[in-house]
Amino acid sequence: MKLNTRNIARKSGMTLLELTVVILVLLSLISILFVGARAWKKGADRSANIMNIRNVQQAVRGHANMNGLADGATLASTTIFGAAGDGVGGYLKSPASPTAGIAYTYLSVVPAVGTLYTTVTYTGTATAADYGPDTTLTASW
Repeated sequence: MKLNTRNIARKSGMTLLELTVVILVLLSLISILFVGARAWKKGADRSANIMNIRNVQQAVRGHANMNGLADGATLASTTIFGAAGDGVGGYLKSPASPTAGIAYTYLSVVPAVGTLYTTVTYTGTATAADYGPDTTLTASW
């Protein structure tokens, strides 16, 4: 006996269950994207912070070497950043904090090798462990 399949109309589309599964898969992928983007932003902020510290340290070392300044000699931050802090007359533009909770202050003397000229203060959710350089790697700075 042959079944009559001509009269059965096929309905196209998705069932409610299939639609729910698709939405859940998309939401899962979007949440993974947000976690990855947050990690990328944090890594970029850490890199910017370390580069700010490094650039200031190089400018200080370069100025001290070119002018024959010994460790402990007076060195105002306006010499490195210029009188207005805009780089005019100095070596650098005053660095901007890459994220909220990070503030820079500077010594008033040429630091000894292994000591940073820039002091970084971390407040709020920003911590030295998350945004600061590895202190074992700054021994030659």
